[in-house]
Amino acid sequence: MDKKGELPALTQLEQIRHQFISVIAQNMGLYNISETNGRLYGTVLFAERPMTLDEMSDALSMSKMSMSTGIRSLMEASMVERVWEKGVRKDLYQTEQDWYKSFTSVFVTRWREATDNNHQAALQALKELRRLLLLCEREEHTEMIHMDIDKLEGAVEYYEWLDEVILIFESGKIFDWVPRRPS
Repeated sequence: MDKKGELPALTQLEQIRHQFISVIAQNMGLYNISETNGRLYGTVLFAERPMTLDEMSDALSMSKMSMSTGIRSLMEASMVERVWEKGVRKDLYQTEQDWYKSFTSVFVTRWREATDNNHQAALQALKELRRLLLLCEREEHTEMIHMDIDKLEGAVEYYEWLDEVILIFESGKIFDWVPRRPS
């Protein structure tokens, strides 16, 4: 502590970074990223220069293998990129500087997969219900089948709409309506 009883600026800086990294790590589940990889992301984000796997391992007191797996996951999400530095033999990594690119990449990848899976499941269920309807002889069962068909047709419409939303992000048109903010 200094003469006024305050923590030195460097200690305060580290506490602020730690708090921010903790919150980011807790919320990474939204992007299908583990909390551990969220802490890795925060560590790389606040690094003063690109980091090697060894440096990440030391900073987080975790194995190099864990760092390698984590970095791969973050790279797949376009949140981290490999960079080259003259005279450095080891791979170096830094966070993607364009947060908008990272978000849209993660959003599109995660939502596209889920939407496609749900859309295909709804179409398959509709096909099977229509086949069942042709075979069904009991009126109370045909009514139930018709109700399910109506619900699934609504689901198909929704997934087709959601696909259009995803295309807006994928194409970058979202920035025509909601412009990026200068940093």
